[in-house]
Amino acid sequence: MSSKPALITYDELVEIVDVAATGAGLTMIGLVGPPGAGKSTIAERLAHELGSRAVVVGMDGFHLSSEILDELELAQVKGAPETFDADGFVDLLERIRRRPPRVTIHAPTFDRDREEPIEAGSAVTPDHEIVVVEGNYLLLDGPWERIRDLLDLVAYVDLDPSVRRARLVARHMSHGRTAQQARAWVDRSDEANAALIEATRHRAGLCVSGP
Repeated sequence: MSSKPALITYDELVEIVDVAATGAGLTMIGLVGPPGAGKSTIAERLAHELGSRAVVVGMDGFHLSSEILDELELAQVKGAPETFDADGFVDLLERIRRRPPRVTIHAPTFDRDREEPIEAGSAVTPDHEIVVVEGNYLLLDGPWERIRDLLDLVAYVDLDPSVRRARLVARHMSHGRTAQQARAWVDRSDEANAALIEATRHRAGLCVSGP
């Protein structure tokens, strides 16, 4: 029977990451969890508290563009594993892990207003000793499984399902969907992805409550 990851507070997470990064060269920390759990918020807050030595690299920058999703007839399942460039994401993390000194590596980001990736939207510089890697599928099998060996620590971000669902509905409505359309998308797509991610929870070393 798989063991559950240890439950910690956000403050404990900051302390654990801070200690793990002391004199360790490059430290890569993963934040994984279902849609709407607050991964991005925690990642940005964590990087801010750790200061200029930390940077966030998100999986969302590897969303396939809307044009490509339309061509592949995947627009209605946007957010599912197959709607990301998984190999590109893993390749980036491998480049960061083996980064030579004095080399800057650029990473894509994601524009939530346009729901489109932005090429080279952020940079991992030689001054960054801590890379906070944030995404839904860090612990998934298939093309994603190489990620586990690249991360020093993975924390699963959890949140009450009712709060998480309400947050997702509000997010989709802010992007132009009606309340009915937003709830339908959450029920059909987001919750299917959440169940897939929940099944990987036991692979995380820690669990922290979402904001």
